[in-house]
Amino acid sequence: MNIDSYSFGRITVDAKNYTNDIKIINGRLVPNWWRKEGHFLQLEDIEDILSAEPEVLIIGTGAAGVMQLDSRLLHELEKRGIKAHVLKSADAVKLFNDLSRKLGPEKVSLAIHLTC
Repeated sequence: MNIDSYSFGRITVDAKNYTNDIKIINGRLVPNWWRKEGHFLQLEDIEDILSAEPEVLIIGTGAAGVMQLDSRLLHELEKRGIKAHVLKSADAVKLFNDLSRKLGPEKVSLAIHLTC
């Protein structure tokens, strides 16, 4: 799985365009990702990623990095041995493509906010 491009409000994955937030888990794209509280990421918002037990989770916090994280989230990821990278979305895309090529798509998950 490859992210072809990202711009504010739009992401192209394997030649298909998406205009809502997405997650990628074990090489499977989950479209139309909504969080319990829009610009605040909580554990409940990524239960499916936690269940998949990736080695790495990349979190794209939006074009300007507006999405905030619940303080419990990073602690829980660390406790489970999941390496977390929290980046603005453009940087998250670059890192996702790089790590998924190096480690394999089943080891790298992505949760990305496309706007803000």
